[in-house]
Amino acid sequence: MTSYLPHLLVPDTALSVAGLTGYIQALLEQDNHLSQFWVTGEVSSATRYRSGLFFTLQDPDAKAAISCVVWNSQLEKLTTLPAQGEQLIILGRIHVHPQRGQYQLIVWQALPGGEGLRALRYRQLRQRLEAEGLFDPARKRILPIHPQTVAVVTSPQAAAWGDIQRTLRRRYPGLHVLFSPALVQGEQAPASIVNAIRRVELDARSDVLILSRGGGAIEDMACFNDERVVRAIADCSIPVIAGIGHQRDETLADLAADLCAHTPTAAAEQAVPQLAALQTAHQERGLALKAAVYSRLESAYKQQRHLNDRLYKLRLDRKLQQERQNLQWMRQRLIQGSALQIQQATSYCQSLQQKLATLDPEAVLKRGYAVARRTNGTIVRAAEAVAPEEMLTIQLGQGQLTVKVTEVLARSPSV
Repeated sequence: MTSYLPHLLVPDTALSVAGLTGYIQALLEQDNHLSQFWVTGEVSSATRYRSGLFFTLQDPDAKAAISCVVWNSQLEKLTTLPAQGEQLIILGRIHVHPQRGQYQLIVWQALPGGEGLRALRYRQLRQRLEAEGLFDPARKRILPIHPQTVAVVTSPQAAAWGDIQRTLRRRYPGLHVLFSPALVQGEQAPASIVNAIRRVELDARSDVLILSRGGGAIEDMACFNDERVVRAIADCSIPVIAGIGHQRDETLADLAADLCAHTPTAAAEQAVPQLAALQTAHQERGLALKAAVYSRLESAYKQQRHLNDRLYKLRLDRKLQQERQNLQWMRQRLIQGSALQIQQATSYCQSLQQKLATLDPEAVLKRGYAVARRTNGTIVRAAEAVAPEEMLTIQLGQGQLTVKVTEVLARSPSV
């Protein structure tokens, strides 16, 4: 047997297993790209232990796999719990086990992949816009009852455009329809829809706007969940009807619109009334008005007849004669009472005049009496109040005398 050992160069030193593993660990765990990254794959197996949840993430074709672990402290923070067969998007970092010479992914977050990721993004955007109040029912505007111009935003190639035109012509002939074309599918659709809505607003002729497209797969409806489209609908100064042809899912455009109809035809029916129905309703209101007038007149006639019957029964002429007699009797009583009071007042005045005449000082003087007054005008009432040589004025019934007192006689003694 030939030996090749003599031809090999034997190194002076060799790495230990721990040293090699440590070197690999340092390379992996200190790498900036591996300290935090997203990776997508399918969960092939998942097992729950006391320390955490261990599972394997692999490519759908099973050409590669990596071991993953979510510690118990992080489980409640995951958006989605890993389960076998689930397509996930994982956020984590690489960790090396020196004892086993293996590496695994320490998971911090797990999001649903594929359809689940689209649903998650839908929910997150819906919650954010809802928190801003874009879907608040108080923002919803009332549609005009008789619009003169209706704007339609949809694709010119879509069957929805033809359905809307036919419905509007059938229900409301003579309506002016303003068409603002837009893409309603694909990556460029959101910007196209936003521009179409802006064109309608700048035109300023439309009373209501219909945003519509026919049915399609969930992926085809992605433009109606775009934030730009939702904000354009919410900020539109014209009432918006969403007529997106789908029944299973509710788009964010439906929530932001003032009215939601699940088909283009239904959206057109909501935009305008049916002219034939308006004519029928008008005729019914006319008939109802006539019936109300006739009923009111009949009621007035009945009331008039009832009042006539009551007047006849009361014999108003006799009542008036009685009232005239009462008035004449009261007039006589008033005249008699007034005459009596005047007579009594006249007699009383005459009596007072007689009393005044007897008390009149001039009348007393005319009967032969006189009044003695001092020079200051005071009346002398007693002889003792006068002194000799004092000048007095004597008022007689006719004229006055000025006298000088020569002697004051004492009052004569009583008999």
